[in-house]
Amino acid sequence: MHTIQMSIYVLGFLVLLALLFDFMNGFHDAANAIATVVSTGVLKPHQAVALAAFFNFVAILVFHVKVAATVGKGTVDPAIVDHYVIFGALIGAIAWNLITWYYGIPSSSSHALIGGLVGAAVAKAGTGSLVASGLIKTILFIVLSPLMGFIFGSILMVIVSWAFVRSTPTRVDKWFRRLQLVSASMYSLGHGGNDAQKTMGIIWMLLIAGGYTASTDAYPPLWVIVSCYCAIGLGTLFGGWRIVKTMGQKITKLKPVGGFCAETGGAITLFTATALGVPVSTTHTITGAIVGVGASRKMSAVRWGVAGNIVWAWIFTIPASAFMAAIAWWVGTSLF
Repeated sequence: MHTIQMSIYVLGFLVLLALLFDFMNGFHDAANAIATVVSTGVLKPHQAVALAAFFNFVAILVFHVKVAATVGKGTVDPAIVDHYVIFGALIGAIAWNLITWYYGIPSSSSHALIGGLVGAAVAKAGTGSLVASGLIKTILFIVLSPLMGFIFGSILMVIVSWAFVRSTPTRVDKWFRRLQLVSASMYSLGHGGNDAQKTMGIIWMLLIAGGYTASTDAYPPLWVIVSCYCAIGLGTLFGGWRIVKTMGQKITKLKPVGGFCAETGGAITLFTATALGVPVSTTHTITGAIVGVGASRKMSAVRWGVAGNIVWAWIFTIPASAFMAAIAWWVGTSLF
């Protein structure tokens, strides 16, 4: 009876740790959804955060749980997963998120989590524990998601520029201030749909490892789905203002029309990836879209030095979080 109780305590602790990561994901990535709408002056920061948080949660009604399945069953071999692996993965991801948040670097919470899983799994069972197909799909989209964001953002900017070529700047500004509310909402919907499911996948993996749910189940339990969407929405509500500044002002100066094109391009990318069950980085996606909008006007409109620093953060995210997760796994096995 004592060991069963202990396992329930361990499960409860790790579920709370996972929900803390989910909260931090919303907190860290709030900037992705609201940076453009704040920097263009369409909404005040607290209004934008409330809008983003609402649509983060509404995503529960829109998307299937394919991304959760990829994270929970398609990244590392479920047979080697135990509470130490999950502990290591979450600590590695949380540590990297805190470091990048502190320095205002818009890195990817998603890839920090994937890196954490990889690091903890390899520390326990070697590279044979990795599921190549799921990892290749995720790594491929590290390149594809910002590229898709860039392409959609720049194409939309060109289309809009031609469509409103005879309109006055004041009229264009007035229209797109309203339309940006729609594009920011759609981006927040895509953010909630893709990112909440990553934590869902981790908790699902934990429940399977502990024997609390069957590996053949098509869906995680309802309480897992609802709590993950609540956690990410609350995280977004508290916002990550350091990163808002980088995303909204430092890469390129945006007007409402540019913000609309960036958010819409990003939303299309996120909807596509979520439908395919690919855990992508909302950070990569919106950064690519913002750069695409800036470059469609003129290449010099983009501050390429800032964009370059962000790319370096992307490159280091998986190995850095994997390294920290491996250390956390070792510490966990030594202490508990």
